[in-house]
Amino acid sequence: MRIDIITVVPDILKSPFEASILKRAIEKGLVEVHLHNLRDYVTDNYKQIDDYQFGGGAGMVMMVEPIDKCISDLQSQRDYDEVIYMTPDGEKLNQRMANQLSLKGNIILLCGHYKGVDQRVRDHFITKEISVGDYVLSGGELGAAIVCDAIIRLIPGVLGNETSALTDSFQDDLLAPPIYTRPAEYKGWKVPEVLTSGNFGKIEAWREEQAYQRTQEKRPDLLKD
Repeated sequence: MRIDIITVVPDILKSPFEASILKRAIEKGLVEVHLHNLRDYVTDNYKQIDDYQFGGGAGMVMMVEPIDKCISDLQSQRDYDEVIYMTPDGEKLNQRMANQLSLKGNIILLCGHYKGVDQRVRDHFITKEISVGDYVLSGGELGAAIVCDAIIRLIPGVLGNETSALTDSFQDDLLAPPIYTRPAEYKGWKVPEVLTSGNFGKIEAWREEQAYQRTQEKRPDLLKD
């Protein structure tokens, strides 16, 4: 997989890919992540990528021309499965979407700023719009990092145990069940006996029941789907 991220402030995005699982995935050659500074696609001395909105109103708008040049340059080099715009009014990211995106080959992520991008960008270049929640960030970079983390960890070979991601919360529209590790008893707090019984059939049945109960208590909205 190759992910190209178009941004105004690439420095914000460097650290997530220089540590932990994402770094290892890149070093293994399982994914490529490339940052593109939008200001490299403007020719004026001020490197202007935003302007006032037509009709008046507060806030600046990212201009169509530099975004067009950047996306067109990337698309001239390879085909992309998705050109994604990070925006608060996009489709909310969930595990099902992350699963689908992890199967793609090449993806562009466009990080919004200011009041957003010229609508013509959304009309003519964007194939998918994603939100990471019902709130507004100062830019789309942190949201793009979340999207990358959510999908890269699902690529075969990224996690040490490939079945680990399959038991994460939301994979079956359920939250994950309670988990425990050694010691089996601490300050009188005991691990449920079924987990130390060695009966894997009963253990799986217990986990499924606990996952359903936890989802019913914490996120009943997931069960409605």
